[in-house]
Amino acid sequence: MPSSDNNNCTASATSHPAPWLAFWRLGIVTMLGFTSGLPLGLTGQALQAWLSMDGIDLATIGFLSLVGLPYTFKFLWAPLMDRFEPWGLERLLGRRRGWLVLSQLALAGTFLMLAQTTPSAEIRLFSLLALLAAFLSASQDVVIDAYRTDVLPTVERGLGASLSVLGYRLAMLLSGGIVLIWTDPSAAGTRHGWTWPQVYQLMALLMVGAAALSALALPRLPELDRTNAHAKPGQATGHDLLGFLAVAVAAACGVALTDRYGVSLAQMLLSPFWDLSTTATTTPGLLSPLQRKWVDLTALLLGIAFTLPLAAWAARVVRFETLLRGLANYFAQPGARAFLAFIVLYKLGDAFAGALMTPFLLKVMAFAPAEVGVVNKLIGLWLTIGGALLGGALMMRLGLWRALLLFGLLQMLSNLGFWWLAVTGKGALPGWVIPAFDWGLVALVKDTPVDGGLLAVIVVENLSGGMGTAAFVAFLMSLTSQRYTATQYALLSAFASVGRVWVGPMAGVLAESIGWPAFFLLSTAAALPALALLIWLKPAVRLLEGQRDRPVA
Repeated sequence: MPSSDNNNCTASATSHPAPWLAFWRLGIVTMLGFTSGLPLGLTGQALQAWLSMDGIDLATIGFLSLVGLPYTFKFLWAPLMDRFEPWGLERLLGRRRGWLVLSQLALAGTFLMLAQTTPSAEIRLFSLLALLAAFLSASQDVVIDAYRTDVLPTVERGLGASLSVLGYRLAMLLSGGIVLIWTDPSAAGTRHGWTWPQVYQLMALLMVGAAALSALALPRLPELDRTNAHAKPGQATGHDLLGFLAVAVAAACGVALTDRYGVSLAQMLLSPFWDLSTTATTTPGLLSPLQRKWVDLTALLLGIAFTLPLAAWAARVVRFETLLRGLANYFAQPGARAFLAFIVLYKLGDAFAGALMTPFLLKVMAFAPAEVGVVNKLIGLWLTIGGALLGGALMMRLGLWRALLLFGLLQMLSNLGFWWLAVTGKGALPGWVIPAFDWGLVALVKDTPVDGGLLAVIVVENLSGGMGTAAFVAFLMSLTSQRYTATQYALLSAFASVGRVWVGPMAGVLAESIGWPAFFLLSTAAALPALALLIWLKPAVRLLEGQRDRPVA
């Protein structure tokens, strides 16, 4: 039987039958999707484009994808955002909104600092600022995901997921597409030409506007009776704070030990495969550049394998209450562990194919930045939006399980398009020339040729990706309990980001080792385990389709 806190939260969304309230909620969800996608693009594809155009090598760009680490570990501080509200803001703004406003203002400040930094001259500082921006973006996502799940009744979650993807992709259209046209070298020196610092200054201004809307326009969430969640609230509060500090210290120790011993241990493990002498395996300077990259990647994986169990042990020892109770509540449902495996695997093929897509198109295929901006970003992202809306509509007829299976199969097959593009090269299909235009917000200063093969691949990839994302977001929302929305959704979305974050370093090394055609075939094969697991999970997913709320443990 559903718990009282779930019923109260759901009732707040369904007790008002007026249609305008539903439109208001869905409109807000769309806006929040936009504010979520904007910094993700600026710490992902836009950042890769800036680094590529600034002359940074491919492997370094691949390793800098690790600035997305906070998206994987955000479940560690999400319990604090579930448990506490910023001092003085809860009464003024209500639940969730205080954290949202603070994270958006902090993002604006970080973007301004990035705008003052040159990647090629200050790569370490640039990386640290990008890491800070990703941490703040991940924190904003914790609140947005929890707020969206709390504010939408169950019947609106499929459409809400599609509209959230719509807003998210519109932001990516701006931060990952239009900015490439603005920064195209052919536009330099004209009134349409932008520099990357100017782009990040504009994005900082947009985040300030988002903070204002979050403070003034979002519907207020009903308060939860937090005393029901813990028998001894004061003691639990102390455990939460101490637990977070313990986890942070454990993670810092893991990072320090990895930095101190990881490379040496990785060289010891890999040296038998390279037939190097004892002297060579202990002297980094004698390794080839490609071998050095494999050593760095192996050291990274060893560090993860050591740090994560250490942090989990620390959380248990000091009784990180909100984290432990949120996890216990999630794992109480049937198939919980298999669901986590599916979440990691479902987007893995997409993550492989897209990890270094921008450098592949710009540096390997030698497409012009404006051509990539128009096709991969502008046209492609509109197709993704269309795919998300189409996916949301089809889900109403197909149901969750069949939608996940069909859209996952289409995602897998779309990766073969990039294999074909890498094999055939440019000019395999007839293209056309987009004439110069000036729409105010975006302009092409000269006629831009569009490769037909690139366009065909992007059409298939973005339509299928949009449909898959809509079904996937609805699936994640169906797994959470209202009491621990931030904690559980952060955990689930952190697992979902494993592919996007961790595949980056491996992708750069693999692409250089086996070549791009074999790499894209590997990305296609990486999607098969998720589809097999989904077939096995059919009864459990079918159960979620008819489930409205889950009891609190």
